[in-house]
Amino acid sequence: MQGKIVKQISNDYTVKCSDGMFICKARGKFRKLGLSPIVGDEVIFDEKDKYILEILPRRNELRRPVIANVDIAVIITSLKRPDFSANLLDKFLVICEYNKVKPVIVFTKADLLSVEELNNIKPIIEYYKKIGYVVYMNDDILAIKKIFPCKVCVFTGQSGAGKSTLLNKIKPDLHLKTGEISLALNRGKHTTRHTELIEMCGGLVADTPGFSALEFNGMSREDIRDNFVEFNLYRDGCKFRDCFHIHEKDCKVKEKVMDGTILKSRYDNYINFLK
Repeated sequence: MQGKIVKQISNDYTVKCSDGMFICKARGKFRKLGLSPIVGDEVIFDEKDKYILEILPRRNELRRPVIANVDIAVIITSLKRPDFSANLLDKFLVICEYNKVKPVIVFTKADLLSVEELNNIKPIIEYYKKIGYVVYMNDDILAIKKIFPCKVCVFTGQSGAGKSTLLNKIKPDLHLKTGEISLALNRGKHTTRHTELIEMCGGLVADTPGFSALEFNGMSREDIRDNFVEFNLYRDGCKFRDCFHIHEKDCKVKEKVMDGTILKSRYDNYINFLK
């Protein structure tokens, strides 16, 4: 029988199919093959003996959080407590683009900003919209609900950004635990202990542990460059076909950074990522 893994706790995998839910173990052959079933996998399983027999090919796979076959990543991005991190947001975006996962940015905690801080952040928010990203504020609940039907979504972002809080607003009966913010560390306590796909608004949503560090696992320098989406608009104007937009002469991307068309923090993060 075929189903989807919707929850994993230790070595127990909850598989959802048309006949209901089955808690299964994975066959030992996967360990020998260096494979492990993960949440989001489409699998063939034995409903009688409760064993996963085969993992079907994955469309994509994220490592942090560990989940497969994701359609949309909802990137929860705090503007205050913890403070806004363009570096972390851009890492999420590049990794999503590379893995062919559609990113949706949701900014939280704008109410904690002073008038000056809000005025400073508005042009940055508008820039992400301008380069093609779907952007919401965390009070746009009705609009956010419309992204879920028939999709597998992952909620992710830095610790304390408000992932569980937003999910509770979208579906109040979840009663997900939320954590307080450590002001000393400028980050939140981890409150989600496992990855689970939850039925929500006609789709499946994963609430996953927050974290504040990401790695570009499996990605080359070219992959990082090519997944800064706005750079690709100007690459044909560069003198060199394989321009990395750093030291090369007659670089159109650097020109667009200089005239303000490309956000300088995006370019600075790009250089940092390559290093």
